[in-house]
Amino acid sequence: MAYDNNNVFAKILRGELPCIKVYEDEHTLAFMDIMPQIDGHTLVIPKEPAETLLDISDEAAAAVIKTTKRIAAAVDKAMQGPGVVLFQLNGAGAGQTVPHLHFHVIPTSLAELRQPHAMVQGDPEVLKANAEKIIGALNSL
Repeated sequence: MAYDNNNVFAKILRGELPCIKVYEDEHTLAFMDIMPQIDGHTLVIPKEPAETLLDISDEAAAAVIKTTKRIAAAVDKAMQGPGVVLFQLNGAGAGQTVPHLHFHVIPTSLAELRQPHAMVQGDPEVLKANAEKIIGALNSL
C-alpha cells in the first residue's frame, strides 16, 4: 500500500498541524498523544514516511527505537508509574488508527491499561504539563 502523505502524523511533521512536542532530532519526533490512555502517554514517530514497521528502512528503524528507548526512560522517571508499556500496531486490522509508524510509550502496567486506545481527547493543559515533566526528565538523563 502506498504511504498516505495526508495522514495526521505526516501533517504534524510538515508543521501543518500542531503537536505538544517532547523531543525532536534529525530522524524522529516525540509528542503527547492527544487521546491519551493514561497521563503521560507519548508517541514516537520516524520522520521517514512509513506506514508500518514492515515498511521502514533499517536505519530509520534503528533511530526510532533509540528515541523510543530514551523517551521511555524519561516518561518512566517523570510520571513515576508502575512501569512503561510500549506498543506498536501494524495495520488497521491490528488496531493502527494513523497510517504512519508510531510507538506508544505509556506509563502504566498492562493490568491498568483499561481505557481503549484513541477514545477520549485529553485536556490540552494537562497534556502540556505532562510534556513539561517529561522534557525535564529527559534533560536530566
